[in-house]
Amino acid sequence: MSPTLASDRFISALAATLDIPAERYESADKSYRSICTWLERSESRFSNVDIDAYIQGSFRLGTVIPPISGEEHYDLDVVFEFDLSKATKTQQGLYEDLGYELKLYAARYGMQAPSDWDRCWTLNYADTAQFHMDLLPSVPDGQRQRLIREQRAMTLDFVDRSISITDKNHGNYAHLSEDWPSSNPHGYADWFYECMKPAFDQKRRAMMLAEAKADIADIPVFRVKTPLQSAIQILKRHRDMRFSDDPDGRPTSVVISTLAAHSYGQESSVTGALISILQSMDRYIVDREGVSWIENPSNPRENFADSWEQEPARKDAFYDWLDTARTDFVRAAEQGDLNTIIDALAPRMGRELVEKAASNPGQKLLSEASVIKRAKSAFQKLVDAPHRKPVAWPTVPVGYVQVEGAMARNGFRETVFHNDGVPLPRGSSLSFVANTDVPRPFKIYWQIVNTGEAAAKAKKLRGGFEQATVTTGTLIRREDASYAGSHTIECFVVKDGYCAARSGLFVVNIQ
Repeated sequence: MSPTLASDRFISALAATLDIPAERYESADKSYRSICTWLERSESRFSNVDIDAYIQGSFRLGTVIPPISGEEHYDLDVVFEFDLSKATKTQQGLYEDLGYELKLYAARYGMQAPSDWDRCWTLNYADTAQFHMDLLPSVPDGQRQRLIREQRAMTLDFVDRSISITDKNHGNYAHLSEDWPSSNPHGYADWFYECMKPAFDQKRRAMMLAEAKADIADIPVFRVKTPLQSAIQILKRHRDMRFSDDPDGRPTSVVISTLAAHSYGQESSVTGALISILQSMDRYIVDREGVSWIENPSNPRENFADSWEQEPARKDAFYDWLDTARTDFVRAAEQGDLNTIIDALAPRMGRELVEKAASNPGQKLLSEASVIKRAKSAFQKLVDAPHRKPVAWPTVPVGYVQVEGAMARNGFRETVFHNDGVPLPRGSSLSFVANTDVPRPFKIYWQIVNTGEAAAKAKKLRGGFEQATVTTGTLIRREDASYAGSHTIECFVVKDGYCAARSGLFVVNIQ
């Protein structure tokens, strides 16, 4: 499909709005290099050890985004690779040596003492820095990993970048052993940049010419943003909003980044990359004897989807998110009206963010389009509920459908209630009757969307489409008023694959 001019320009503006300030990268770089200097001083336990320190994760890949809370506080993951032998140093010894030096560093600069975790140490910087740093101790492990892969006839791609890391839960944590947990963040980053090398090099050269730089190296890597990186930022924001009520159930960033990089076809626009990635990213999930496998490109023994087998809900969550993202962005890309595009993306990108993107004068959106600022009303929040599945059926109005509600409690006769938000008692029984003039045959779907703390805690937010059995009688949907909060129900009449009528939201407040 070809996106409209309005949608293409808007999605580019959306990506730019998600970018973090350049000074965040510069501050992060300065901070971890300061620790390197500290570890290399003559009094340090590592004074005679070669140290290779580097950033990993979203900062390294250029895909970091602001938290949805609006508070600009970031996680910075840094690997400290010490040129030490596992024949003379245990995981515990390396971990504790790094902790000892970090405690001295924190005390020297008036910082909070570092926190210790299973694999890393965390330094919390002052609010002005707006990040905390996770520091992972490691040693080189390329030679050992090469032998292991050769014995198993596995690819040797990026193997020489492999490292061994510390982990308190590992069986050999306190013992001298060659067997440590392995990782390869350097190799993964190398693979990721290879996936977008043509687009990256072209963008960097263009920036060099535009800024009259003498050397391409004068353009820092973090300033070069390809459509792949921008698309991943948008997808991560979409995921964060979609799972804002269930952050533990969201697909991991490494899964999204890996599948997106595999799917990227060097598209020159953010919209083109985004649509292409969404259409094909699940093709790179391999079935290995019934096990879903997303191979780590820098370590073929690692499966990024390993949790899906033990927790099938995570697999379901990924495919549900992917289906929602496809619908959202394809629908937005087809629109020519800026406000329609905003309304399509607001539920799972955040209305404040999309309106900010549309209002940014530097992005040069369609000058004739004026952005309608939606009031932050209780009803608008219901409309923008992130877990409300988008409508995928094309709309071809044929008639109308209306919904009426009735409530019964403790076996008494039903009483009619209206779509006016008057609170209903929790524990009552509800029935909804749909009346339509659409000629049969057709299919009926109901969409129930719960909100509020009670429903979220019970994992009953719902939001999908539930098909009803259509008989010759009245179209009735029965529900229980189980959770306090504001909820909605909507009826859809689908005929020949098209949405022939929809009722609009019927609001149900339960106290």
